[in-house]
Amino acid sequence: MYRAYKFRIYPNTEQERMFAKTFGCVRFIYNRMLADKIEYYKKTRKNLQTTPAQYKTEFEWLKEVDSLALANTQLNLQSAYKNFFSKKHSGFPKFKSKKENRKSYTTNNQNGSIRIENGKIKLPKVGYVKIIQHRPMEGKIKSVTIEKTPTEKYYASILVENENQVQEVELEKFIGLDFSMHDLYVTSEGEKANYPRFFRKNERKLSRAYRKFSRRKIGSKNRNKARLKVCKIHEKITFQREDFLHRKSYHLAKDYDAVCIETLNVKAMSRTLKFGKSVMDNSYGKFQNMLDYKLYFRGKKLVKISKYYPSSQLCSNCGYKNPETKNLSLREWDCPECKIHHDRDINAAKNIREEGKRTVGYTGSNACGENVRHDNSSRIVVQFSLKQEAPAS
Repeated sequence: MYRAYKFRIYPNTEQERMFAKTFGCVRFIYNRMLADKIEYYKKTRKNLQTTPAQYKTEFEWLKEVDSLALANTQLNLQSAYKNFFSKKHSGFPKFKSKKENRKSYTTNNQNGSIRIENGKIKLPKVGYVKIIQHRPMEGKIKSVTIEKTPTEKYYASILVENENQVQEVELEKFIGLDFSMHDLYVTSEGEKANYPRFFRKNERKLSRAYRKFSRRKIGSKNRNKARLKVCKIHEKITFQREDFLHRKSYHLAKDYDAVCIETLNVKAMSRTLKFGKSVMDNSYGKFQNMLDYKLYFRGKKLVKISKYYPSSQLCSNCGYKNPETKNLSLREWDCPECKIHHDRDINAAKNIREEGKRTVGYTGSNACGENVRHDNSSRIVVQFSLKQEAPAS
């Protein structure tokens, strides 16, 4: 089992210079190999197989950086080529730009070449770098990815292999989550996430920073200062959002055995003119990923139901299908059959929870002590385990 830990590191001036060299060499070898592949294919209609070692004779300065960083770049290019031919929506590999603000490279651990000692991490060709290890790690270090953010901060993402296997738990406590544009989600128990909408709160500050940045002369120091201000605002929004999502996903993974959600095309929703900004602000896709791995490491399960399941149209009490709820402006409605009043989001979350139970084949008991079996339909079949006694005369 693999786990990744991300820590901030504080390199000195010489180490920052070595990181900059490595970033540049990684970008150069990627672009050079990609250009040679394209040129060779145009001439022969065949795929060119090259390695970074073949370029070190012509470009001797490639020997100054970590060779494993260049080898991983070759693997990344091969993966990009493979995805282009095998996956439908993957585009052709693009050249890396020197002007990109986010830079990174990956190196592997060989015979203890990467280790953490006395608050410092040992890296090949770099030496010991100060690291803030805010949580313990268990397992053997496999690889490390060094990243420089647009705000000129350095981070180390450490991949660790752990021999301990995840012990699956018995699924008993279920909860359903219905996606909410403004609140992030609404649970089947009636609770709302109450997402603070961090981007909306900092939108005016961000627009002012962008205006100042656009007025600065290209290539000047003042323009770089203005760029840093814009990047710091974006970074603050990101940190606030991720902290909120981590807290919510942690409590859900801790308190419940299975979390049932809808399978939504978040990318397509973010492209809409009406809801795009709200969808991008709450980062529901990232929240799903956090919830998935937090549940997995606890032996629990994230249950995804079909996006075609009419969770908002069904009555969670009797199963009546109300076509009028296709109108998104209808937030509350009364069931014509059982006369129960429904909140749109809470009712949908309850239906998602019951559909999730049916998906995993859950058999349990409800609050009345009755055995409940979920069949292939969306309704609940109740089986009484005890015979009803005749009323006393």
